[in-house]
Amino acid sequence: MTTSANVLDLIKAVEQADSPAGLGAAVQALVQVRSAAAIPALIRVLGYNNPAVAIAAVEGLVQWGEVAVPYLLAQLDDYNYGARAYSFRALAAIADPQALEVLLKAAVADFAPSVRRAAAKGLGSLHWSRLPPDQVAAAQAQTLETLVQICQDSDWSIRYAAIVGLHALAVVVSPADQRRAILSQLDQLAQADLDLAVQSRARWALQQLASVGYSLPPLRGALAQTPT
Repeated sequence: MTTSANVLDLIKAVEQADSPAGLGAAVQALVQVRSAAAIPALIRVLGYNNPAVAIAAVEGLVQWGEVAVPYLLAQLDDYNYGARAYSFRALAAIADPQALEVLLKAAVADFAPSVRRAAAKGLGSLHWSRLPPDQVAAAQAQTLETLVQICQDSDWSIRYAAIVGLHALAVVVSPADQRRAILSQLDQLAQADLDLAVQSRARWALQQLASVGYSLPPLRGALAQTPT
């Protein structure tokens, strides 16, 4: 059983590590601790400018699931975009709708492309069942509106991330008009986007969605050419 003293010792080991190898080992040890007291320390690690230990910390935070979300939201770093990007990767992977408003704002307005990409990808995959039933439709509609908006972004990588989000969202939305709006946006990108990677990702999303038998009228372009 891990005691409070053990956790404090492990946190101190992370803070006092004097080499990359020592820091990596200390973070890995902290990740293994089943104590919420480790969560703030793992979040601080995200700002250490060490990708390997940041990824390990993200994995540890994701293991905590929704328990880690309030800590992540409270400690988002407005100045260190690298730390913020890793925080959003964790929030996106945990997929708890507690983070919805923050993800929506970041996907549209954050100055760091890495943050915007993480937020856009995460938006479509939230665990909507954790919201009160009467809030789901409005939250999904707001998410759809945001993802469609950033599909027009000048950065191809953000458009690509928006497609990932739309693809995931299309699987769970119920209203036919929302599904059709998603398919229409994907079809447009598959046909007209200036970047081949974006076109290919949109076309693949359409193929995958068509394979699950959506009972919607066929669209022109990429979807019309996709076997059902």
